[in-house]
Amino acid sequence: PYYIDLNQNLYLEAYLHSSDSNLIVFVDTCVASPDPHDFNTLAYDIIKNGCVRDSSYATYYSPDSHIARFKFNAFEFIRRHTSVYLQCELAVCRLHDYSSRCYRGCISRSKRQTSS
Repeated sequence: PYYIDLNQNLYLEAYLHSSDSNLIVFVDTCVASPDPHDFNTLAYDIIKNGCVRDSSYATYYSPDSHIARFKFNAFEFIRRHTSVYLQCELAVCRLHDYSSRCYRGCISRSKRQTSS
């Protein structure tokens, strides 16, 4: 566990252990939950499908494409849960493959039309 006070910034770094220098790491989704085994029932999207959902979320530059750095403010769930667990999904892509998931950024789902 990592202990910080409420509203403090939490800084994270994901590192890809690979000797292939032509790879890049992209943070696609990060979800917070008070339950380490359930990220659906009571969950908070920090970033989803590359789209930032929390205004305190920010990415940081890294000189190494194998490293993704980001931060957000610590929070608690409805004052009843003091622990918050994270589950993040990252994409690994070929460097300079601009059609890959890593370069497409935020992907918002299009709304479906309803028919009569």
